[in-house]
Amino acid sequence: MPEPYDVITMGRIGVDLYPLRTGVPLARVDTFGKFLGGSATNVAVAAARLGRRAAVITRTGRDPFGDYLHQALREFEVDDRWVTAVDEYPTPVTFCEVFPPDDFPLYFYRLPKAPDLEIRPDELDLDAIRSARIFWMTGTGLCAEPSRTATLAALEARGKSGITVFDLDWRPMFWPNGANPGDPGDAKPDGAEPGAVYARALRHATVAVGNLDECEVAVGEREPHAAARALLAAGVELAVVKQGPKGVLAVHRDGTWAEVPPVPVDVVNGLGAGDAFGGALCHGLLAGWDLERVMRYANAAGAIVAGRLACSSAMPYDEEVARTLADGRVPAGDPPPDPAETPSAASSTARSSARSPEDLS
Repeated sequence: MPEPYDVITMGRIGVDLYPLRTGVPLARVDTFGKFLGGSATNVAVAAARLGRRAAVITRTGRDPFGDYLHQALREFEVDDRWVTAVDEYPTPVTFCEVFPPDDFPLYFYRLPKAPDLEIRPDELDLDAIRSARIFWMTGTGLCAEPSRTATLAALEARGKSGITVFDLDWRPMFWPNGANPGDPGDAKPDGAEPGAVYARALRHATVAVGNLDECEVAVGEREPHAAARALLAAGVELAVVKQGPKGVLAVHRDGTWAEVPPVPVDVVNGLGAGDAFGGALCHGLLAGWDLERVMRYANAAGAIVAGRLACSSAMPYDEEVARTLADGRVPAGDPPPDPAETPSAASSTARSSARSPEDLS
């Protein structure tokens, strides 16, 4: 049997088109950088940048943007064998506006439906999912069928073997009628109440990661310690609660816990900070570090990406995170050139007032 993957993620993929001028509304932007995007995909890239063997389960359209995403994944050394094409729907595109330090509106073009919501249970390689050291799934994958059933099937196949991470990833615009946590869903056959679906997933996960809004959706609590206790009661072994400017709280079922402050950063674009945090979290958990070390490492990785324009191509290498931890300073500019990075995006030097990357996740 092939060697198990360190990290397999499952969920969203798309093309990010980011303006190469900051502080300018989209109506006035005339130059964009093109990047690999999507939360679950970015987490796989972040883990690969840190030396982990990573793969992603997702779907694209059968179009040139889909071809680009395959190319970018391979250049980032993320296995794309489970990235398949959907004939009916185009590859999603996401635009953002960049108004540092804390305003980054997103515009998702995922209609009539995103291909990554067409992941089907019978297409899953359950043996690979079971054997992966970490399996990472997201709340977005639960928002529609057949992705919801496929994601739950993957979780059930894991049987809590290894580390199974539920990224709470609450995006209300992806749910039927923009559902709120207490809504019963809509009249469609795939309508579902988000809180109930989250509860089903939490029963199979060993780690839950989310900010205060996402914790409230999942377990009805937004006070950090109460949210962590509720997540543990829902079935996970480790609850990671992002607290914005207060940093991050991590509580383990065995009674150990850590609460660490953020790393100050001159924010360029905060959109990729949470995904960098996720990839670094995977790296630290696989390394067997103590909880505080894992959280400090993940915080530093998130801060580095918040200080850069892009998401996927901005993911840091281990030596960059180590330097930030050693001297408390976030390196200026992008990482060493990567084949999947557009040259014009690497030239951005915009900076703004210091903020916490956790405040942007």
